[in-house]
Amino acid sequence: MTENTKTAAPACRRGDLTHPGSVKALRTTKRLAGGYLALSVLTLAAIIVMRDDTSVVNDAVWVRGTIVVASALLTFAFAARTARGSRGAYRRLRIASGVMVVAIACIIALPGPFPLWMKIEQGVCGLALLGVVLLVNGPRLRAVFAAE
Repeated sequence: MTENTKTAAPACRRGDLTHPGSVKALRTTKRLAGGYLALSVLTLAAIIVMRDDTSVVNDAVWVRGTIVVASALLTFAFAARTARGSRGAYRRLRIASGVMVVAIACIIALPGPFPLWMKIEQGVCGLALLGVVLLVNGPRLRAVFAAE
């Protein structure tokens, strides 16, 4: 074998959380979900700090900010449990991340009560969640969590 010849990584089998590709995909998923959680918590903190400025923080911002932190906590918990091999958490992570990406796209696209700064923040959250959606629906993790 020459040094230019690459050996293919072994195929990922159902339930194989130790495969290097699975480990990388799960680690990246947790990092993206953690980033979503961190940004959501920072946003809620900013909402609290700016609460007296009604042009920046209105009732819709309060409601959305609180909902996003709750969904980010769940998303991160699902990602952590998925990384430990929970098929149920994997299913929940696939559903929750997909639903949140659609909700964020609607908030950004539709006119409404959200100020520009929140739409930008939601866009960043949406990008992190899009990464989660792509990873958990990709062939690598689908093979790991395939039904028996």
